[in-house]
Amino acid sequence: MSPARRLLRMLRPFRPAVLVIITFGLLSAVLNLVGPLLMGRATDLVVAGYLSRGLPSGTTSAEAIAALRAQNRDSLAAVLSTVDFAPGAGIDLAAVGRLLGLTLVLMVAASVLTAVRDRLTARIVQRVAAGLRRDVARKLTRLPLSYFDGHPRGELLSRVTNDVDNFQQVVQQGVGQLIGAAFSIVAVIAVMFALSPLLAVLVLAGTPLSIAVMTLISKRSQPRFDAQWAATGALNAHIEDIYSGHALVVGYDRRDLAAEAFDRHNDAMRLAGARARFLSGTLEPVMTFAGNLNYVLVAVVGALRVASGSLSIGSVQAFIQFAWQFNQPVGQLAAIAAQLQSGLASAARVFELLDTPEQSPDPWPPVVPGPTVGRVEFDRIAFRYSPDTPLIESLSLVARPGQTVAIVGPTGAGKTTLGNLLMRFYEPTAGRVLLDGTDIRDLTRDDLRSRIGLVSQDVWLTRGTVAENIAFGRPDASRADVVTAAEATCVDQFVRGLPDGYDTRLDDEHTTLSAGEKQLVTVARAYLARPAILILDEATSSVDTRTEVLIQRALRSLRAGRTTFVVAHRLSTIRDADVIVVMDAGRIVEIGAHNELVAAGGRYARLYATGTAAPLEEDGGADER
Repeated sequence: MSPARRLLRMLRPFRPAVLVIITFGLLSAVLNLVGPLLMGRATDLVVAGYLSRGLPSGTTSAEAIAALRAQNRDSLAAVLSTVDFAPGAGIDLAAVGRLLGLTLVLMVAASVLTAVRDRLTARIVQRVAAGLRRDVARKLTRLPLSYFDGHPRGELLSRVTNDVDNFQQVVQQGVGQLIGAAFSIVAVIAVMFALSPLLAVLVLAGTPLSIAVMTLISKRSQPRFDAQWAATGALNAHIEDIYSGHALVVGYDRRDLAAEAFDRHNDAMRLAGARARFLSGTLEPVMTFAGNLNYVLVAVVGALRVASGSLSIGSVQAFIQFAWQFNQPVGQLAAIAAQLQSGLASAARVFELLDTPEQSPDPWPPVVPGPTVGRVEFDRIAFRYSPDTPLIESLSLVARPGQTVAIVGPTGAGKTTLGNLLMRFYEPTAGRVLLDGTDIRDLTRDDLRSRIGLVSQDVWLTRGTVAENIAFGRPDASRADVVTAAEATCVDQFVRGLPDGYDTRLDDEHTTLSAGEKQLVTVARAYLARPAILILDEATSSVDTRTEVLIQRALRSLRAGRTTFVVAHRLSTIRDADVIVVMDAGRIVEIGAHNELVAAGGRYARLYATGTAAPLEEDGGADER
């Protein structure tokens, strides 16, 4: 379905208001038509009174015209024959004043109707745009994680912000003008044919050519608008990447390369925008040129018609105004067409996002399990991120309630993928994941994820206070609950030293806290949520030794009584795990307790021999090999 048709569907809930907008647009167009007719009538009164003031009074207008023809004053007779006049009476200033006053009233009324129409249009468009943003936000929560893996965040943000805003502005500016222009064109054509079919044909003579040119230019400029907004998304993606990694860009002295890449994206956006605007910008000058030709034709032919006695001067004046009222909305349509092309290009990008296939729906009715015991089973799991590249093939693993299962192996072995499958961030291509004997696909995602806590190596904190970040997983938690979680996870000791304690607000870069302190806040967040199952994905990978000791202490408190999956490169962090799983190329190559695997002298023993293997102690004890 085209973006224009989808826009019309989005306006369906606002049908009563749209009908009011259409009605007001029609009334405004009618009132704008009556004004020139009244002004033409006033002109005829002035002309008739002025030209007939020297004629003998007491005679009829027909007798006065006959006398003028007898005196060979045919031109004056022809002009007076087109108007009503009383010989010798002069200009009826009272009648002229009434006509001009009525014209002013009608112009004010038309302006008020137009203002109300535009106000209603703005309100409807704002609501449509708000609904569109709401749909996009909800859509983002239903998209699979693979979609975000394949699209730069800056490009997605551009669709949610720039494209929606551009769509909103274009529609808000264009819809009201479009309705008013359409009604004006139809009404003006009808009145022009009623006044003078010949002049009406002259005004309309160039319209088919103008429409053909407008259609041709629109078709050529639409792809360029698409390219412009695609370039905008690419530029935003680059900006987001560069500024989110600003420290690394500066640290590696790659500012010049970043600036060069920015210049390339910026030039691409500039060229795409210039080409689109140049083509669409030619519409209005073409329509203006056609309108100017119409004025010349109407003036010349109208003068001849007045000289022949076929039309009055006031009628020609009104006709010239009608020609302007015809050409102005036609020019508006040309300008609106250019705006709508830009808006529809943005709308197409937003609708493309809304049409993206979503993650598989939750089952209905879903299974509602009882309290979680914590038995997790991967039953002959197979998975691949790319259809052509298998990652995991027929993997089976059981974690008993309360066990800590450590998963180790080289990068790309599939360690983090197991956690992603358990959280249903991805769906296995074969096999099942069971929670307490229930296939997790029979649970709703909300139900499943409410039972699982995640502490990732990618620390994410939201803008807000420290307390709000700790309570992110339990918004209804009391301050006492937050403090208890912070004390249990070694967070309280550094939070007390912050300027406002737990009410300290974190800025965009969270520079108030160190990397280790941020990680501890995420541990406190998981502690407060009290999940039945815990996933620790490289939770200590980016902290110093002392902070790792604090995090390990917090994690031991957090792991108590929970089924825990620990993904780690530092083998010292998983010595006390109940089960250690060694993975390579998506397969389990070894499994067992620490001492068993070391004694076996296999893959784990070699990894242990090359890694920091000793348990970390606060007194800085020597590493064991």
